[in-house]
Amino acid sequence: MSLEILQSPVDFLKAMLGEVRNPDALAEYQTWWENEGTAVSSAVDHGGTPWLRMFDRFGTRVDEILFPPEYWKMLRKGYQAGVVWRAFEEKSLIPAYLLGYVTAFHDTGLYCPYIVSLSTAAPLDKYGDEAVKARFLPPLLRRDETVWQGATWMTEAGGGSDLGAYVETTARPAGDRWLLNGEKYFASNAGADLAVVAARPKGAQEGVRGLALFLLPRRRQDGGLNYFIRRIKDKIGTRSVPTGEVELKDSEAYLLGKPEWGIYLILEVLNLSRVGNSMASVALAQRAMSEALTFARGRIAFGKPILEHPLLKRQFEERLASLKSAFALAWESLTLLDQVWRETPKYPDRYHLFRLVAHLSKYWTAELAAQTAKWSMEVHGGMGILAEFGVERLLREAMILPIWEGTPHRQILDGLEVMERKGAHRMLFDHIAPFAHPQELEEMAARVDGLLSLPGEEKEAQAESLFRDLAVFTADSLAKRR
Repeated sequence: MSLEILQSPVDFLKAMLGEVRNPDALAEYQTWWENEGTAVSSAVDHGGTPWLRMFDRFGTRVDEILFPPEYWKMLRKGYQAGVVWRAFEEKSLIPAYLLGYVTAFHDTGLYCPYIVSLSTAAPLDKYGDEAVKARFLPPLLRRDETVWQGATWMTEAGGGSDLGAYVETTARPAGDRWLLNGEKYFASNAGADLAVVAARPKGAQEGVRGLALFLLPRRRQDGGLNYFIRRIKDKIGTRSVPTGEVELKDSEAYLLGKPEWGIYLILEVLNLSRVGNSMASVALAQRAMSEALTFARGRIAFGKPILEHPLLKRQFEERLASLKSAFALAWESLTLLDQVWRETPKYPDRYHLFRLVAHLSKYWTAELAAQTAKWSMEVHGGMGILAEFGVERLLREAMILPIWEGTPHRQILDGLEVMERKGAHRMLFDHIAPFAHPQELEEMAARVDGLLSLPGEEKEAQAESLFRDLAVFTADSLAKRR
């Protein structure tokens, strides 16, 4: 595979997949980014944290997030192209995630509004009652400038990994809706028209089993604000998605699904985003390699382009191989998700296979993105740390990818849980057996069984090295299939 494919996300997708769905739409979307979107994205990043206008000139609370007008054109371009509606029209997530890959290659942060909007539409479509669905789903599927955005708000000030302990938002019934009170500390895509929110119904048990998932509109039925934005976070990167602190004060919301299913629905939402995070991580790694390639071809040192020096040439070859393996793992998580995303509790075995692959993929691709962005800066030398050239931005954006939708620790612990309780590792080994080296597969299976047989604390303490090796082994095995 030629290094030339690194320069184009669509060319890379075609090289990895043989063919892609909706190739004309993907090509048109990529061309728009090259001609218009990239300049807007750079200006937004350099502009820094967006500004929150809390009141209008008459003192009315408005909580309006202010970006340059060009930002809204850039944002709506993806919605119009189909980052949400294509999943429902084509009854497959794959077209939406392919557009997400192209987005993340050019602006990783911008993919966040798209994936959380999809992660709002999916549970609404599956679990909302007919009246709620008829009212709120169509605006999320629009193809013009009136399209609504979604958001997924779970995390509170205590942290996101232990939802059972730190979700303090409460919900009490009020006729055909519920009233929510609480605060969400990391509210990505603040200002969204709809959000899916984790809260604990009045009288529900403690822990994660007592949580439920609610749909929260931006506006109350009387037209007033239904949630309030306390402030916008000043982040290291991903400035093209506003992240804020949100206050819920008797905020109107609608229960999704059965209350006792709440934690399962919350995890469905997170897993949609985790797969998006994996695709975004590979796309960012490709972009970092593309920038390094452009520089390495033009930078002359010791009489020739630095790309022709054996050490760097070898590094490009090795990193391209890692990129292909990482893509194979991310793509497998998407393919499996596409097979099970319509399933409801209790889930079939294939859903638990998906869960393990998603945890492995989210863990490994995010790490690869951060390391590849760092390496790209090193290839550029001093130029790599200058904001004017944009390479340092890739590292800033990449550092967020391991944290979004669950840290590496969370992926390891959840991966252990699905192996122990559902035997997902045995399903995984059966799944990759046609592509894996038989002896290496046997050795990996023995290592996993050995880890799972350890006492609890020792098992957790020793889990990371095996989890990392299992992720790489799975990725490399899947890459052989393509």
